[in-house]
Parts: sequence; structure tokens; C-alpha cells
Amino acid sequence: MEAFPPGTLEAFSLYLARTSALVIATPLLGSGTGFTGYRVGLIVSVTFLLYAAGGAPLGHSPEPVEYACLVLREIMIGLFLAFVLQMVLVSLRLAGEMIGQEMGFNMASLVDPTTGVNTPVVTLVYEAFFFLGFLAVNGHHVLLKSLEHSFARAPVGALAITNDVAWGAQALFAQAFGAGIAFAAPVLLLLFMASLLVSLLARMVPQLNVMDVGFSARIVVGLVALFVFAPFLAPALEGLYDRFASGLDGALDVLGA
Repeated sequence: MEAFPPGTLEAFSLYLARTSALVIATPLLGSGTGFTGYRVGLIVSVTFLLYAAGGAPLGHSPEPVEYACLVLREIMIGLFLAFVLQMVLVSLRLAGEMIGQEMGFNMASLVDPTTGVNTPVVTLVYEAFFFLGFLAVNGHHVLLKSLEHSFARAPVGALAITNDVAWGAQALFAQAFGAGIAFAAPVLLLLFMASLLVSLLARMVPQLNVMDVGFSARIVVGLVALFVFAPFLAPALEGLYDRFASGLDGALDVLGA
């Protein structure tokens, strides 16, 4: 007598593949350099709960090649859902990169242990505020709910996947790029005005050390601009959270098309 109905382990493995891809690719859940055992526990527990709530055994026993394709499909779906949050973060990182470049902070960048790349200080500050607000508005719950809904929109065991996934990813990238420019525009405008003022002073006073004065002026103006526009950071982050929720809805619509 079999302990489980035929197709149960195969279906559970497909649930596990999609959940693993989402958790590992999500910046907040899958990033970090510390103990990784909690990620394994999170993946297994979430998979068990989702399968217990709405899972069902596969209707047929797939061949090895077919099953490998099914696993690949589940990984792609999990990565696509995590890609939504990644694109929201891209807008923040783009804004931080541009502001840090104009302020000269890119020369004092730090190595982000989660990505292994140099990250400007402004970007790290923006990401810290974003993740604090993300947890405060239960954004991680929204992400896990979208994972649950994805199993209803794109059930396991089918090889079909719509071509709209690529177009949806392209649209998310374009929106993230535009949001990043809009996020950094006020500070960049003041920094541009400071650079223009320094260039005018250099024409009026040729003896002026443009490099020294310009570098110091951009740092001072950038810090003042960040302080002045700090009250507008909360509405801007709220807009990013709304963009994240709508992006997940759009991703689910694409998967269910």
C-alpha cells in the first residue's frame, strides 16, 4: 500500500520548485550572508501550507524529460513573481546611483554583502527605508498571497506558459526606469543648479578652484536636498508599494492569460 496517492510527491515537488525560486530570488527573503537554514524552513513550511490548502496530485505520471520541463516552468514562474519586487528596487537603486554620482558619493561606495557589488551610500539609505516600510505595510504577505494565487492562475502539471510573460517583464523594467528618474528628479534638479552656479562662478572668478569648490558644493547641496525632501519620501515609497501590488496583479493576469 502506498503512503501517498499516485502523483502526490511529483505535485509537491513542483510546488516546492516554484516556492523555492520565489523565496531565493526575493531580495528581502532570499538575500543575506548569515544562516541560511531559516530559508530552507521557510520554503518547506510555505510549500506544505500551500499544497495542503489547494494542492492535488498530478493526474498522470510524467516522463523524466517532461517532468524536468515542468520543474523549469515552475522555477520561471517563481522568478517572474520575484522579478516584480526586483524591478521596484531597481527604481530605488537607479535613483540612489544618480544622486550618489552627482554628489560624488560613488567614490565612497560600500560593498553590499547581499549582492557583492559596490553600492553608494544614498542607495543603501533608500533601500533601508524601503524595506522597513515594506514590512510595515505587510508587503511580504502580499508577495506570499500572490504566490498562492499563482497556483490557481497557473496550476502545476501543465507545460503551457503564455508568451505575454516576456512582454510583462519588459513593461515592468520600463516602468521601473521611469519611476527611478522621477524619484531622483527633485534632488538632481538642485544638484544641477549647484553645478551651474559653480560653473558661472568659475567664469567670473578664474582663480577659483572649480574642482574643490564644486565637489564640496555638490555634497552640501545634495545633503540639504535630501533633508528638505525627506518628508516627501513616505508618499514616494507609498507609490512604490502601490506599484508593487499592481505589478503583482499584472503578473498574475499574465500567468492566467
